[in-house]
Amino acid sequence: MRSIISTFVIAAIVIVSDQATKLWAVQTLKDSADIQAIPYILSFTYVENRGAAFGMGQNLRWLFVAVSIVFIVIFCIALFKYKRQNLMVSISAGLILGGTVGNLIDRVLNGYVVDFLQLSFFPPTCNIADYSLTIGVVLLVIYMLFFTDALKSDNPGGKDGNQKYIDGN
Repeated sequence: MRSIISTFVIAAIVIVSDQATKLWAVQTLKDSADIQAIPYILSFTYVENRGAAFGMGQNLRWLFVAVSIVFIVIFCIALFKYKRQNLMVSISAGLILGGTVGNLIDRVLNGYVVDFLQLSFFPPTCNIADYSLTIGVVLLVIYMLFFTDALKSDNPGGKDGNQKYIDGN
């Protein structure tokens, strides 16, 4: 149960951070020029993204809302079904959940997602939710590839194999 609480605390931190920084971006950047925070590395650029990742699927707001809600429900069911998780899974799940909810709030309230973080070495303009989702997915993939015994098990499809995969024990 502690891992579920940890996951939701991390998700809440991501959501609050994401929404606070987006509010700052709207108030500071919406009608102004870009701000160079760290020359040649980080700038703040206001963008209203009406699509998905990298601006794909423009103006499909309600499809993205529906997909996000379905994902959140399935994700939360999985969290409660597989209660025993290690710290890395809890962190990645919290980042993924928080990022999904953060962008969902924008889509429902505004019809678009506010993006404002522009890294010179990563061309798309993003936000805290986007980076949280990305880092969460990367951590989860690393965990699944390198820290689970299920892929190495002689019986990955059996009862013990599934338990090992989820628990990492």
